[in-house]
Amino acid sequence: MDRIPVGVVGAGMMGAEIALTFAMAGHPTILTDAKAEVRDAVMERLDSTLAKAVARGVFSEAQHRTTLDNLRVVEGLGSYDDRRFIVEAVFEDEAVKKDTFSALDGIAPDACLFASNTSTIPISTLASAVGEGRRSRFLGTHFFSPVHRMKLVEVIPAFETAPETVETVMDLCREAGKTPIRVKDVAGFAVNRVLHAFMIEAVRLVEEEVCTPEEVDTACKLGLGHPVGPFELMDLVSNSLCEDVQDILKDAYGPRFMPRPLLRQKVAAGHDGRRAGKGWRA
Repeated sequence: MDRIPVGVVGAGMMGAEIALTFAMAGHPTILTDAKAEVRDAVMERLDSTLAKAVARGVFSEAQHRTTLDNLRVVEGLGSYDDRRFIVEAVFEDEAVKKDTFSALDGIAPDACLFASNTSTIPISTLASAVGEGRRSRFLGTHFFSPVHRMKLVEVIPAFETAPETVETVMDLCREAGKTPIRVKDVAGFAVNRVLHAFMIEAVRLVEEEVCTPEEVDTACKLGLGHPVGPFELMDLVSNSLCEDVQDILKDAYGPRFMPRPLLRQKVAAGHDGRRAGKGWRA
């Protein structure tokens, strides 16, 4: 596949690594964020991520340099006027995402494909933010954290997504070393419905003093073969995001996805995980 110009909007943990993934695959990639301090810090963070991968023998030093050459940070959306594929990875808020897509729709070329990395919001809802001519080229691409290591991408067509858009994006994901699966456009898609049911039960075990968070993580890694335990993962992605996702799933599917009281207490206390410096295990 041709190395097409790619753009990623949102330079947080997910967006930065999505951009890194496409730059690694040889695509000229640009990245931006609404916050100047995030834009200023992101290249150093990604350089560190690549350096660690080189140290583990995953990449060569030459690949490290080439990837950074393929990636640049820009100040705003005006630079996205020549992109052929744009992934949105901004804050998990419907209004913010719609505003982003509405702005991009007036900037990007007509043939540019749009994708959202939302983990919970229906793709057809987000597609309503762009003109009817763009909707056949709009879908969801749900990557998983840490993106540079996790292979799966859920590809979610909206109501009006053209079949060729789905195939093109699945090919882009495969070419970038990912394994895409096609998922119906429902709240939470597939993996998050399984994952958060699992997380809720893990928190319940701690509430009932069956195990500590460390013991649950050890059990899941050694007994189930998971690469990380549920509490390590919650600390990584943030407890507040987990609470938000579970509330969305609860609204869609009922009380089986009700966030546990202990999770709500952690969030209210500011124990949000790794970025806060305190969480379940941070």
